[in-house]
Amino acid sequence: MPEPAQENPYPDSHILGEGPEPHPQLRPVLPLLGRWHGRGRGEYPTLEQGFRYEQEITFSHDGRPFLRYESRAWLIDESGTALRPSGRESGWWRIMPDASLEVVLAHPTGIVETYVGQVSGTEIEMATDTVARTPRAKEVTAMRRRYAFQDGELTITQDMAAMGQPMRHHLQARLQPHKP
Repeated sequence: MPEPAQENPYPDSHILGEGPEPHPQLRPVLPLLGRWHGRGRGEYPTLEQGFRYEQEITFSHDGRPFLRYESRAWLIDESGTALRPSGRESGWWRIMPDASLEVVLAHPTGIVETYVGQVSGTEIEMATDTVARTPRAKEVTAMRRRYAFQDGELTITQDMAAMGQPMRHHLQARLQPHKP
């Protein structure tokens, strides 16, 4: 007879003070821990017009020197009404002792990105080291991201080189801590 299933003894936590103690290497990114929600705008030369979106991001940990990352976005109209699902990605942010980062993100659209970057005070900058694509994925050749904390708000800016275009502004969002 099989043994009964056990509860996960190593759960992830996105709330400081709950779950495992954060690894000391996470100190520079502890303000990221949690669930974030907000709105943004996007544009790109290959699109006929810009767009608005809502985004929800969760950063959690299990006591080791990395963060689990998950992001979902959906398009909205001018009034904020949800139109349809949009970008989605998940992955891992590895924090090194010198506050440098190695990030791996996977997208359901057939793209996997590896980033290298640095945490500097209240800002995080990173750029792709590698972009891998499945045979039918859209051509994306490089990405650059900037995360900044100010007054309890998280601002995310993303630049992209894709579809034959050079690196250009693509997304900007302002997120606040999620209130359940």
